[in-house]
Amino acid sequence: MSPTYFTQMESPLGPLLLVADDAGLRRIDFTREKPPALDPSWKENPIPLKETVGQLRAYFSGDLEAFDLALAPEGTSFQLEVWRRLRDIPFGQTISYGELARRIGNPRASRAVGLANGSNPIPIVIPCHRVIGSNGKLTGYGGGLPLKEKLLALERRQLRLL
Repeated sequence: MSPTYFTQMESPLGPLLLVADDAGLRRIDFTREKPPALDPSWKENPIPLKETVGQLRAYFSGDLEAFDLALAPEGTSFQLEVWRRLRDIPFGQTISYGELARRIGNPRASRAVGLANGSNPIPIVIPCHRVIGSNGKLTGYGGGLPLKEKLLALERRQLRLL
């Protein structure tokens, strides 16, 4: 079993906890509201996460639209499919939960898609913030709706975070 590494970075959204192992990026946690949940087996080491930090900084400054990172989220096969499809939503665009359910071939699964979206362990990089309600309204986001709003504004070039 490969070691798991973590580092923390400051971002315009507040502090982020980044977690990765040899398979790739496992988690990004928003830690503004609560202290990071650190597994005692993890080793603090920013070097394995240097590329992730660099790409996140470029994204926040408006210089990166598509991440190119090895990702290794853990979830059910349904969750993994939803998260894979999230990466197909173009930068600066949004779709509804119902549309995402249609894209995975199960048009009646919008609630299940919403639950999978809400349990995305790698927000920002896997862009769950690009999914909105069918009425066009912003709906839940693990980091809170103000952060979802900021990310969407950044992608619409209405806001420069750095």
